[in-house]
Amino acid sequence: MATRFNAAKFQREMRNAQRKAEQEVQRQVRAYNQEVDRVNRANQRKVDDHNRAAQRHNQQVVDRFNRQVASVNAANAKANAHNKATISRLNSQLRAGQSAQYTPAEQELAERVHTALLTQDEREYDTFLSYARIDGSDTGVELRDCLEELGVSVWFDEVAIVPGKSQALQMDKGLRKARCGIALLTPAYLTGRFWTERELGALLHKSTLIPVLHNVTFDEVAEYSGILPDLAGFETSRDAVAVIAQKIATAVLPSQE
Repeated sequence: MATRFNAAKFQREMRNAQRKAEQEVQRQVRAYNQEVDRVNRANQRKVDDHNRAAQRHNQQVVDRFNRQVASVNAANAKANAHNKATISRLNSQLRAGQSAQYTPAEQELAERVHTALLTQDEREYDTFLSYARIDGSDTGVELRDCLEELGVSVWFDEVAIVPGKSQALQMDKGLRKARCGIALLTPAYLTGRFWTERELGALLHKSTLIPVLHNVTFDEVAEYSGILPDLAGFETSRDAVAVIAQKIATAVLPSQE
């Protein structure tokens, strides 16, 4: 006798099989997710450990660098204090007349400039150095170096001029930034070349103009311009550039009380 097919029983068995399959899939998914979480936690611990080690190392590097900076700053502060003391002592010697002997005309020029600067406001530079490169570059560099060694800040085109920008505008700005001006008068300067003529024109009527004559005489300067203040100035034929720098520093730097 043939067995009769029981559809209801078959459906129940199918549903039970599906539930078991779904439960098995869910169990596998949970197990997989748990393993993923475990791996993630382990990785995160490694990342955290690495970051903490890196932070400790970086902090040690920063602390070591900061100690070095503090040491350099302390050394610079000590050097600055020494330099200021040296400059102050030198200025006192200069004003006491121990390092440079003035002619009457030079003394009058220095006193006139020093008096005029007493009412000047503070500016970025103590002086603007005007010169002709063709025959005044070497002397200009030497004068600039000597002045800066004495604590005088100098606007000097070889250092201050920025390539690619208007040279005329930069020079005009330099003139405005300086409390006084030095004109290094040389044969080329007296020919009235464009730049030197422009700079001297801006300086001529100022009581703070300091002429320095190099390879020219006062008679030659008088032929070039009869309106230089009293035709007074310092001469490289009489004094070394370092001595002239001392005389200028005496006039330009503030009095030491």
